Amino acid sequence: MSAPTTRPAGIAKSAGTAKSTGPSPSTGPARSARSGGSVRGNVRGRSHLIGAWLITLAFILPVYVAFVSAFKKQDQIVSNPAAPPIPFTFDNIADALSRPDHLVQAGLLNSIMVTTATLVILVPLSSMLAFYISERTPRVKGALLAVFALGLMVPPQVVLLPIVTLLRSIGLANSYAGLILSNVGGGYLSFAVFVYVGFLRTIPREVIEAARMDGAGDLRLWWRIVFPVVRPATATVGIFLGLWVWNDFLNPQFILGPLQGQTITTGIYVSLGAYSTDYSQLFGIMFLAAVIPVVGYLVSQREFIHGLMSGASK
Repeated sequence: MSAPTTRPAGIAKSAGTAKSTGPSPSTGPARSARSGGSVRGNVRGRSHLIGAWLITLAFILPVYVAFVSAFKKQDQIVSNPAAPPIPFTFDNIADALSRPDHLVQAGLLNSIMVTTATLVILVPLSSMLAFYISERTPRVKGALLAVFALGLMVPPQVVLLPIVTLLRSIGLANSYAGLILSNVGGGYLSFAVFVYVGFLRTIPREVIEAARMDGAGDLRLWWRIVFPVVRPATATVGIFLGLWVWNDFLNPQFILGPLQGQTITTGIYVSLGAYSTDYSQLFGIMFLAAVIPVVGYLVSQREFIHGLMSGASK
């Protein structure tokens, strides 16, 4: 009977030591690569975050300066434009509203009238045109969309002089009717048509075909079926076109002229002095000019979200 073989203690210890000191995946080149990659990822993420904050501040800072300057005095605006309004004052807004020429009141009323009339014409006209285009064959549809695309490609400054000449020839120069008519054509109509055409693609053809089977004509089909369904697109068109028409400067300046009247944007230009400017009153007028479009944007945004949710629930 042979005795069990035993390994010497020194050999066993050296073997254990060799085994424990061997290469390990957790401490090898793979771990170094992973740690280096995580460090680079953290640095890249922080740089993206810092860049995003800088871009956000670049957009927010002018709005902040304009807002706080509406409630500061002239010397505070000139000395430190970014400082908070301490002490807070409403004198700028009161001075803007108490101008003897009633520039703010007349400008706001004119802007409301022009913007509302333009949207009342553009929204149903563009939705009807989009419905007509969506019902055509693919070849005719592509040709019509190419024609409307020209309205987005041509800058409005290029066609401003021909529009003024055309309005003068038909007797609508220096009139609000001519300004509204010039807003209806061009890029505004093209943008609205493209928005509606894109949204109409999501409407099932079975809905329209079922309405036609029930004897609905094109006008009734548009009014009873299509126009209520494209409510989110209508909110989008109203938001964008309303802001564009409200903030427009060139068309009111050249079509209305200084004798007919001003919208609020041209009124801000008129309030600038030739040699000196009352910045406190200027920022007060700018604040009043921004209140109505901001409120309209918030209301339209709520309607837009409501239209999306109602369409999803259906």
